[in-house]
Amino acid sequence: MDQAVDVSDLDRMQSAYKAAVEEWVSAIRQEEALASVNHSVAEVDKWEAAHFHEDELRTKVKAAKKEYEGALRHKFFGF
Repeated sequence: MDQAVDVSDLDRMQSAYKAAVEEWVSAIRQEEALASVNHSVAEVDKWEAAHFHEDELRTKVKAAKKEYEGALRHKFFGF
């Protein structure tokens, strides 16, 4: 097995993934809160913006997960 992936790199990737997930969860909660108000045009715009922000953060989470999983595969399975 290839040990080229340093444990500190794995720790960094894991921390980045966990932080991205927490940020994403916060955005989901913000979007949900905006969906629970009486909607004016301005409120609908805020809700829509929150959705786009949540989607951007989801993409960030997926990228962090892919990087971390790839490093784990490389460490444990050599590919």
